[in-house]
Amino acid sequence: MGRTETMEAVTLVCPHCGAQNRVPTARLADGPRCGACKAQLFTGEPVAVDEGRLARHVAHDGVPVLVDVWATWCGPCRAMAPQFAAAARTLEPRMRLLKLDADQAPQTMSRHGIRGVPTLLLFNQGRLVGQQAGAMSAAQITQWAAAQLSQ
Repeated sequence: MGRTETMEAVTLVCPHCGAQNRVPTARLADGPRCGACKAQLFTGEPVAVDEGRLARHVAHDGVPVLVDVWATWCGPCRAMAPQFAAAARTLEPRMRLLKLDADQAPQTMSRHGIRGVPTLLLFNQGRLVGQQAGAMSAAQITQWAAAQLSQ
């Protein structure tokens, strides 16, 4: 083939092993796998993380990162969980969806002034671009995230 094409690529953190992977943007929807552990980089389900893994995704994922800060004792959080999962099926692979247990994340709660759960945090290119408290439907989550990214 003698011609060279420049393909845009993004870095994705593997939700399983934490390795960083470069994936051509045009191939995001093709079910990319981790170069290190061979697991799928997107599964259509939110990924549970701790504060360390959250920081790694925020710093290194080349797609926006949407985080559901929740708690096991929170009724609205439990009600929103299937809605957040449904939103993951719609938003991935254009966005990474993570779940963070508020009771295990005191630094994140303090840093972002989170006083109630569920709270959504949306990061883009390492910056917090949106924060919203309260339970939402899958459609509301999708619409809210798109609105925050278009500002």
